[in-house]
Order: sequence, then C-alpha cells, then structure tokens
Amino acid sequence: MTAELTSIPAIRRRRAFNWARVKRWPIIPLVLLAPVVICGLFGPWIWPHDPTGIDFAHPLKPPVWMAGGTWTNFLGTDQFGRDLLSRLIEGARITLEIAVISSFASAIIGIPAGLISGYYGGKIDNIIMRIVDTELSIPPVLLTILIGGALGGGVSTIIISIIFVFWTTYARVIRSETLVIRQKGFIALAHVADCSGFRILFRHIFPNVLPTCVVLFTLQIGVSVIIEAAITFIGLGVQPPATAWGLLISEGRNYLSTAWWIPTFAGVAITITVLGANLLGDWLRDALDPKLRQM
Repeated sequence: MTAELTSIPAIRRRRAFNWARVKRWPIIPLVLLAPVVICGLFGPWIWPHDPTGIDFAHPLKPPVWMAGGTWTNFLGTDQFGRDLLSRLIEGARITLEIAVISSFASAIIGIPAGLISGYYGGKIDNIIMRIVDTELSIPPVLLTILIGGALGGGVSTIIISIIFVFWTTYARVIRSETLVIRQKGFIALAHVADCSGFRILFRHIFPNVLPTCVVLFTLQIGVSVIIEAAITFIGLGVQPPATAWGLLISEGRNYLSTAWWIPTFAGVAITITVLGANLLGDWLRDALDPKLRQM
C-alpha cells in the first residue's frame, strides 16, 4: 500500500516533466513554417490548378469570401486568369529551393574560411578578413542587385548572388568563436598530443561552433527569402512564366485598387516564412546554448 502511494507523486512528476518538455518545443515556428515546407516539397501534388495555366475568361476573380468568388479559385485569380493559390504553392517551392541551397552553399564556403582565419591568424587571417570587410561594407540587397545585373536574371543568378553575400557572415561569426575556443585548455592538450591543424579544426573546434552554424543557417533562410523577393521584384530574379512570391508582388502592384489579393497574399506568405525562420533561429539559439539551457 505504501509503495502504491509513493508511486503516485512520481507518476505525476513524470507527467508534469513531459508536459514541460512539450511546452518548450518551437510550436509557433513549426506552425508557421510547416505550410511552406509542405508546399515546397509536395507542390505538384497539392496545387488545384496548373500555376501557369491561363484562363482569359476569368481574370481578376476575387477570393471565395468576396462577391463573385468561387471555390474553384479559392484565393482568386490574377490578371491572366491563373489560379492564385496554385501560384503561391509553386512560389513556395522555388523560394524554399533558393533559400536552402544558397544558405547551405554559403555555410560550406564561410565556415571553413572562418575556422582557418581564426585558428591560424597572421597573413591568412588578414587576407580573409579584408575580403570579408570589403563585402560587408556594401549593403546585401545592393550587392545582389549588382551581381544580378551583371549575370542576368534567373534562379541561378539569385543563388550565386546570395552565396556571394552570405558566406561573409558565416566567416565573420565563426572566426570570432574560433578565436575564443583556440585559447581553451583542450586545444592546448591537442597540441601536446601532436594533433595536426586539420584534426584540431574539424575534430575539436568545429563541433563547438556547430550550434552557431545551425542558428546562422536558420536565420539566413529568412534573409534569403527577402533578398530573393527583392531581386525578383525589380526584374533580376525569377523570370516568367515561372512563379515566385516577389514576382507576384511585382505583377500585382498595378492592380492594388482592383485586385488587392494578388500582391497581398504573396506578401503575407513572405512575412510568415521570414517570421517563422527567425523564431526558429531564436529557439535554436536558446536550446543549443548550455548556459541558457541550465537557466
């Protein structure tokens, strides 16, 4: 009887602990990003109409909750009669592709550059950091516009532009962390054990900067979405007949008074994606920081 009574509080404590863990999950970021990821991965299977299918019989049809709207085109149509919901889903696929590829490629270039610069120092550090300082002195959007104008429009141009801009952020942040970590005692022990510089960098230092890399990657996805939309908006990014959120805003700005839904829903999609990526980055920063985790 005593054992049964003492086990009840323990069960309650376990249940309370599990619920506390659930409350610490990034619920809001996941809710915001889940539709974008699902649309990006499974777009061709879930869009109701062909995103590039033109229907001149039903141009500028309003959303279903407005007068003249129908369930066939839930969010309405654009000036060419194309289904807006399908175009938003297709835009999510292109946006997700550009953001993930460009952020990942930037990390591949910037992280080794930051590790090498912070660990070896000297002339290597000066050369890498002067290149980084030169690029960081130019606003990111302006730099991507200059690169886009030089290379021409297209998805590949956006990816190259974002990589050229973002690798410097990884290099700068990872270098500063490497400068701190290389002063630690376990790095001195690795030198005493006659470990090579490559082994110290990627076996001892890199695991310690990996949480920062994950947080940077998440935050850069949100910035990539904004830059992609900005470049596409001015005509140097994704080109018709392809679909992108920035292109929807650019095409719909001439119809704000008569068909506000064309640019508005694309703007809402960009806002939700960027907000979700930033909130997820903040959560990862707190979750991967041992000091904050103990607090």
